[in-house]
Amino acid sequence: MSDYAPLYMPGDAITVVTSGAVTGGRLAAVSGNGTVAMAAADSNAVVGTFAQDAGTGVNVTMHGRGQVHTATAAGAITAGDRLNSAANGTVKTATAGVGNIGIALTTAADTATVTYMEC
Repeated sequence: MSDYAPLYMPGDAITVVTSGAVTGGRLAAVSGNGTVAMAAADSNAVVGTFAQDAGTGVNVTMHGRGQVHTATAAGAITAGDRLNSAANGTVKTATAGVGNIGIALTTAADTATVTYMEC
């Protein structure tokens, strides 16, 4: 049996890369593979709150909503997708609001490792 621990816990300060200018105290949403931007209205990909202002393409601190995990993808997954459980403890893309367990932070091919945040 393997041991496992989450990459980050809820509220942890997480270093993320911006895809646009951001403002501290505003909501952060997944915007691409491993990137975040300020959340749009009614976004299904909100993963935290920015700790400070930052420009485009730079590392910035974000306080995450949920635990951050890694899992095996069942099918292709794109960053920002909502995820559900799949066979054998893997994760798959899902419709927002239907049994969701998390939001993909990275893009992954079938059977590859994907990083996601609990929602």
